[in-house]
Amino acid sequence: MLTVPLASLPPDFLARALRWAAGFAHCAYFEPNGLEYPNGPFDQLLGVADNAPNAPRTLAELRQRRPRPVDATPRMGFLTYELKNEIEQLHSANVSGLDWPALHFFYPQTWLYWRRDVLEIYGQITGVLDAILATAVPPPMPPAVPALTPRMPKADYLAAVEAIREDILNGEVYELNLCQEFYAENVSLDPVDVFLQLNAASPAPFAGFFRHHDHYLLCASPERFLARRGTTILTQPIKGTIRRGTTPAEDEQLRQTLRADEKEQAENLMIVDLVRNDLARVARTGTVQVPELFGLYPFRHVWQMISTVQAELRPDVDMVDVLRATFPMGSMTGAPKIRAMQLIEQYERTRRGLYSGSIGYVWPDGEFEFNVVIRSLQYRSDTGYLSFQVGSAITYDSVPEREYEECLLKARALLEVLKVKW
Repeated sequence: MLTVPLASLPPDFLARALRWAAGFAHCAYFEPNGLEYPNGPFDQLLGVADNAPNAPRTLAELRQRRPRPVDATPRMGFLTYELKNEIEQLHSANVSGLDWPALHFFYPQTWLYWRRDVLEIYGQITGVLDAILATAVPPPMPPAVPALTPRMPKADYLAAVEAIREDILNGEVYELNLCQEFYAENVSLDPVDVFLQLNAASPAPFAGFFRHHDHYLLCASPERFLARRGTTILTQPIKGTIRRGTTPAEDEQLRQTLRADEKEQAENLMIVDLVRNDLARVARTGTVQVPELFGLYPFRHVWQMISTVQAELRPDVDMVDVLRATFPMGSMTGAPKIRAMQLIEQYERTRRGLYSGSIGYVWPDGEFEFNVVIRSLQYRSDTGYLSFQVGSAITYDSVPEREYEECLLKARALLEVLKVKW
């Protein structure tokens, strides 16, 4: 291990480190942005590898290759939404311009850990610091993105919301998270530069940058999916969104509006009940608790309603058991979960890929941290395909125009960074 005082590093060290790291076929960066968050944000970690031999592609393979007990190296990886097809008897036939593997984890050959006043470098460390410091950082360039195309035109989205309201009236589901994709083709952009701009425009506690060969994820997520601390499992679904005010008085008024919004509370409570049931499948009897219900937290562009659900795990379960019980996260599906996912396939026009999946890391002792991939860009450098998706929870009380406006509100930072008006 090499320990470096942070005060000795140049102000643009992170930009240099990310540019250096993005030169590897496998790169994972987790960014907490120094933000306070209930139960803490991501650790600040960066891991790279030239290759990932025998990397698991299914949950069954993930279980076979347990974290190495011989050192402190975390395993880093992602879970796409399509992993649902392994967990349940589901399928995905919609179009996809992304084609991520359903699941991928790798051990970094070199990894960096920012801890308070020092940077720790592990693994193959010879020459790493010098290589990072020698990496040039060109001036930021606005991405050249043509007009974005909605995979679902607005009129079709509004009609889908009405159809889902009818499904709810008929007892098919209580709530459904309907998402839509905006995409562009033949795009040339610098993923590291765009991530840094996104992170500056919308700092979030579960942000991240991921490269898997020609696939890139640029993530500004405010939401935790799962964390394990000792024997405690923790999840914090977000349901409930309102914009920030332009003055302190307006901001407080909007916060109180969200706090009193019965529809938003109902959405949040339905998902809390769903994740309580999910955790109960792997928890000690009677240990599932809701320490915080309808907590309100500010982010750069929005207020979010966040609840916390936790439980004590049974001693016979491992991470794969927990993922099988809880994935995909209820905040991105609706309830009941399986029927909601069937209807999502029916109403949406594209496979979600890594959107509403997760990126995270697993320590050798079994503790782990995973986010919810939202407020994110997905990009393929080999084809130039650029995509982002946004969604909202549909209940019977939903007003289609308001749901569409909520989608655009969630896309605000992404559109700003891409220099695209909508």
